This record gives sequence, C-alpha cells and structure tokens, in this order.
Amino acid sequence: MLRRDRQNRAPDVLNTIASLSSDEIFTPPEFANKMLETLTEAWAANFAGASIWANPNVTFLDPATKSGIFLREITRRLVEGQGNPPEGSDERKALVDRVLTKQVFGLGMTTLTSLLARRSIYCSKDATSRHSVAPSSLSRNGNVWFERTEHTWSKGTPIRTVDPISGDELLTYPSCTACGAGRKVSVDGIIRRFDDPAGETHAYAFIHADDSQEFVQDIFGAEMQFDVIIGNPPYQMTGAGGGTNDAPIYQKFIDRAKALHPRFLSMVTPSRWMAGGRGLAAFRAEMLGDRRLRNLVDYPSSVEAFPGVDVAGGISYFLWDQAHDGPAEVTTVRGGSSVTSMRVLDEFDVFVRDAVAVEILHKVRAGGEASITSIMAGDTPFGIATNFDGFHTLEKPGDIALHYNRKGSRLIGYVSRGSIRKNAHWIDTWKILIPEAGFEHGGGDGRSMRVLSTPLIASSPSVCTQTYLFFHVGSEAQAVSVETYISTRLFRFLVSLRKITQHASRDTYSWVPLQSWDRTWTDADLYAKYKLTSDEIDYIESVIKPINVGAKGEA
Repeated sequence: MLRRDRQNRAPDVLNTIASLSSDEIFTPPEFANKMLETLTEAWAANFAGASIWANPNVTFLDPATKSGIFLREITRRLVEGQGNPPEGSDERKALVDRVLTKQVFGLGMTTLTSLLARRSIYCSKDATSRHSVAPSSLSRNGNVWFERTEHTWSKGTPIRTVDPISGDELLTYPSCTACGAGRKVSVDGIIRRFDDPAGETHAYAFIHADDSQEFVQDIFGAEMQFDVIIGNPPYQMTGAGGGTNDAPIYQKFIDRAKALHPRFLSMVTPSRWMAGGRGLAAFRAEMLGDRRLRNLVDYPSSVEAFPGVDVAGGISYFLWDQAHDGPAEVTTVRGGSSVTSMRVLDEFDVFVRDAVAVEILHKVRAGGEASITSIMAGDTPFGIATNFDGFHTLEKPGDIALHYNRKGSRLIGYVSRGSIRKNAHWIDTWKILIPEAGFEHGGGDGRSMRVLSTPLIASSPSVCTQTYLFFHVGSEAQAVSVETYISTRLFRFLVSLRKITQHASRDTYSWVPLQSWDRTWTDADLYAKYKLTSDEIDYIESVIKPINVGAKGEA
C-alpha cells in the first residue's frame, strides 16, 4: 500500500477488482483520488492555504468501506504530507502506524469486504499480525470495524403482488424497518433470503443503529469526532416485493453521516436522486436546499467514472462543507471534457444537470403556459394491472378495446364497458398512449436519445393497462396534433430534463407546455415560438434523436 517501489512496478490491484453487485460497487483508485483532490482544495480554501494532509490531528471515517481504497489513499497522502520519511526507515514505520491507529477509521460492509479493506491498508487481514503495518493496533480488526448485524423485521404475512412494469408475479414478505430489505424475496419462484444465519445479511450497522453518534462512540471511543467522512455507500437493497421495488439506501448513509457533524462530507451516489428515485423526494429537496453543498461533480454516463459499470442516470459525488453557505460549484463531466459553473441547486424542484438546458428551460417557461399534464392520465389510469388477462381476444357486443403489452408487443384485447370502475369518463376520449417505461435512461449522458417510445393513437372508446400513460383529447384530429407534438425533439428534450432513469411518470412531463391542437407541430415552429438560438437548437438536436410519427414503435 505505502511502498512506492512496488506501486511503480505493478498495476494497482484495486483497479482490477470487479464489483460484487449493483448494490456494492467498488470505487476505482483514480476516482477516489479525484474526490480527495476536491477535499484538498476546499480545506485549503477554508484554512488559509493549509494542507489537510500535513495535519496530524484530522480524522477520517469511511462508513461504507469495501475495497479500502479511500482509507488507503488517505493514509498515503497523510504519510506524504507529514514528512514522507524514507522507505523502510523506523521513522516511516512509526508514522504509518500512528496514522492508521489515530487518524483513519472505517466501517466494513460485509465479512468479505472488511477483510479486503484491512488487507488494503494494513497489508494483513489481521491488524495485529506480524505482517501488519500498524503493529500497535489493539484488535485484529484495527480501525476497520465489522460485526454481523441483523435486520429488524416488520410483522406480517406474505402478500401476492405484481411488478407494475414487468408484470412479474411477486410475493411480498415482511421487510426491514430500517432499510426496506425483504426478509425473503420471491420473483417467479426464485427466493433470495436476507435472514439466512449462514449468509451475509447486508444489514449495514451504520444505518441500523438507533443513534449513529452513540454507535461510532461505542466502537471508536467516546471522544471520537470525525473531521471528514467520505465513501461510496451501497446504492440499494432488494425490496420486500423484489422486481422494481428495490429501495435506495445511499441517502440513509448520507443522513447518518451528517448526524455525526463532520467538517466535510463527501460521498458517491447514483445521480438519479437529482430528478427521480423511489422515495427520494424529501431527500432531494433537502439536498438541493442545503447551502452547505459546496461541490457537485456529475458524470451523466457512469462508465466515465466507473469503467464497465452502467448505472442508470449516471454517477456523481458531492462535497458538503459545514462552513459553506452559498451556491454550489457544479461540474459536469461528459465525453472526457468538463464544464463548471456556479449554481443555485434548488432553482427547480429537480436538478437540471446542464447549464445550457437551464437557459432553454427558462425561455420555455417564461410565458407561464399551462403544463401538458393537464390533459394527461396518471399511473394505472383505469385500474387495470400490467399482467391483467381477463380480456376477450374477440370483440363481443358491448365490449371496448383494451390496449396492453406482452413481451414487448403492443396488442389489443376487449373488455366490457361495465367492468371499468376507475376513470370511466375517459373511455370515450381519443388517447395518445406512451409506455411508462421508455427508451434509454434519459438524464443527458451525452448520447443522442429518443427518450420516449413511439406514441400510439387509441381511438374512442378504449382503455389501457398500467403499461401506458396517455394524453386525452376530444377528436382524432386533435390526437394527431398531440402525436406530432410528442414527436418533436423539443418535447422530448423537456421530458429528458426530468427523466433520469428509464421510467417516466406523469410528473416527468410537467415542464412540457400545453399547446393548441389545431395544427401539425414541428420543431421549427417550436424553436421560433420560444426564440431559441442556433446554439441552443444545435444542443437539443445533438442529444435528441428524431422519431417517425405513426410508426408502430416498441413497447
């Protein structure tokens, strides 16, 4: 770890380790050091140019250590910053030992990752062994703590449910009250358990403890106060229902870390919290409104940050500074280049990631037009689940058309009008259907995207399953006009600003202005209406693909 001659001759082993799962993604050394550089600059700005690495009293905690990369690189920087004694010297050995026992601390995620982290920083899985570079450690764990933690299960019996997007039949078992993990998850008969006494529980102690301050003091001592908390926490837990019910948990690590009152907090997260994410509305509002957020570095394409890892919506990291009170420095890294600007993060209810997009949005919203959501139905508009099979394949007297999806194909069945109990007043409208699960992630990762699946006009009378959202109008001519509007790049660009994952709810369309439905809409008309510049037009057309109106499309 700290032997430079070895590092100069061999590749960094932590660059070669594959992530264990989508829940536990290892941080590449290069990325970890970018985060540490951001911290270095902020500390120097706050403390009259002083180096954080020269300070023998600053303490660091990684509350979600996996490979040990943050602790290893922090230790390396502290040793170099505090004199960098010659390799093999007694002075260097003593310095390394003091740094590892007094300044650097971590919480392991699992048995395996805690062993890996200790091996990375102590050169031994046992911090007290003769091979350890921290011989004064008081326990085998050193300062990388891990103990098996159990979930706190809610009471109840399994409930049969249906995944709203895939249509898979699921069994929902009691879940953990702290993190939302399912005690057992059954998806099409395959069961995964988190209560197996012989396996890992993935019940992360930091977010399961009743009081995080008491928790770390019990482990590391009553006087412990961390100056810097940094890490890459697990992103999600498989929810009690499985399927698309996976629950994000990284926000829980952030909340618990703030409760420890550090000077600085820096964490990696999926970027989807900026505009979406299940159950993240309150967290998003708190983050965007927190003027202590000093830096936000966003990678819309996650592979630019973590090679080979595709995280829907991208990856980002932030630096939270207890002493900061003002706009944040936002850096967007796309295609190998970066753009930085000062931003007020809570200008909107979601975060618009690109400064050019902000200017376009300002122009579109300047007229105060109503949103197209005023003619849009929400989730499960007629109360018919995605996997509903109680329809007729042949039309009977009194039936109406049911638009549904099976294995990627758009199909039509028939149901009796009287069977529709929810929103029956929409049966006799013309509808423009759009699948909730659309093309690509959205979120502006630099690729040219369609954003939405091709719209489909459903004549009156008709209904649809949960697969679809729809716009409703009074005539076929109006439906065709809406369809042309949806096909424009500007329409789909405005949707993309709020669509950071594959799924698009009704709220995702809220920035799209309502138009009149008496004409064929084109991008040229819309660009002129909202007075977009040639550079803004070029930007939109570089990130949004054209689509063909009236094409059959994919589901």
